[in-house]
Amino acid sequence: MPTQPHIACIVLAAGRSTRMGAENKLLAELGGRPLVRHAAEAALASAGRPVIVVTGHQGAEVAAALAGLDLTLVANPDYAAGLSSSLKAGVRALPADCDGVVILLGDMPRITGADLDRLIGTFAPGAIVVPTHDGTRGNPVLWPAICFPELLQLEGDAGAKRLIALHADLVREIDLGTDAIFSDIDTPDALEQARRAQRSVLPRRA
Repeated sequence: MPTQPHIACIVLAAGRSTRMGAENKLLAELGGRPLVRHAAEAALASAGRPVIVVTGHQGAEVAAALAGLDLTLVANPDYAAGLSSSLKAGVRALPADCDGVVILLGDMPRITGADLDRLIGTFAPGAIVVPTHDGTRGNPVLWPAICFPELLQLEGDAGAKRLIALHADLVREIDLGTDAIFSDIDTPDALEQARRAQRSVLPRRA
C-alpha cells in the first residue's frame, strides 16, 4: 500500500498587528479563547504533524496563550522584517521527511481541522493546494516540499502569493465551501464583527 504523505502545519503568529492599534490581535479574546489559539487548535485537530507555531512580537505572551497544546514553538527574532521571515523560520524547523506543509495565518479563527484535512486529502506530490470559495482563492495554502527552497528565498511582507502565480501549473484548487478562507482579523472593527457573529451562531468546530 502507498504510504500517506507527511504533511506538517505552520501557524504564523509573530506579527505586530499594527492595524489593531495597541492591542496584539493574536491575544485578543474570541469565544473565550485567545485568537491565536483558534488557529493552533484547528491545526491540531487536523492530520498535519508536527504543528509548528512561529512567534515573534510578544512571543512570551503568545506562548502563554498556547499553553498546554502539543505543538512546537519557534521564535523568529527577525519578525519585524515581515511575514516572509516568519515563514522561513517555520520552514527551517520542518522535519527533513516532510512532503508538504500547510501555512496557516494566526488571525483566521474560522478555519477548522476539517478544512485542513480536505487540503491534505487533495495533496499530490509537487502540488500547491489552494482553497477556493465561489471561484476566489484564499488561505491557508498547502505547499509541497519541492517549493521549500523558494519559500526560503522570500523577502519582505508579501508572503508566498507570487510563487502561486509563478507555478500556476502546480496549483490544485479545492472549493472548501466556506468564506472562512477569507476571514482574517486585522482591525478592531473586524474583531468586533467576529465577536458579534460568534454570539449569534454556534462557532464552526471540527
